[in-house]
Amino acid sequence: MSADPLHRAGKPHRGTTSPPPSGSKASVIEVRRSARRRRTVSAYREGDRTVVLIPARMSEAEERRWVTVMLDKLAAQESKRVLGDAELTERAERLSAQYFDGRARPTSVRWVTNQNTRWGSCTPSEGSIRLSHRLQGMPEYVVDYVLLHELAHLLVPGHGPRFWRLLEVYPRTERARGYLEGVVAADRLPHLPTARGE
Repeated sequence: MSADPLHRAGKPHRGTTSPPPSGSKASVIEVRRSARRRRTVSAYREGDRTVVLIPARMSEAEERRWVTVMLDKLAAQESKRVLGDAELTERAERLSAQYFDGRARPTSVRWVTNQNTRWGSCTPSEGSIRLSHRLQGMPEYVVDYVLLHELAHLLVPGHGPRFWRLLEVYPRTERARGYLEGVVAADRLPHLPTARGE
């Protein structure tokens, strides 16, 4: 997978544009088919668009499969980049604008290393949000879900029905919760002794 200009060269044989799977970072996915491309598939971000380059001979089913694979690869690459506190604050503001009409306005958003039993916390009276450093490196949609969860607490302090209705607007809520539950479950698994000599 590459985002270099060489992979952008040449006119595509056929291109399709479609909305992304719910919750993905880019707003549009553009598939470009090329007769010169034999086996390789690549993808890159271009503004709010994700461009996936595939061989012209691929079937529609192969195209769908490769788009999913490449979106996952891009997300994994992006999640390895650790956001600083300033970027985390900008992200929270963007999420509040997108999902809560900008009504959730945190005064501070930062990473902390002293939260080992929760993913995030919020102090509504102060407007402060803290995210556990354990989220760093997780997929963006998971970090976004935890940020939205804490932003929702600025609007509704408890975990009642009104709170959960706020989070229903985020299309990847269930997937993010499942991911976090999987991480917790994996931490609880007994660690098998290693074989001798390892």
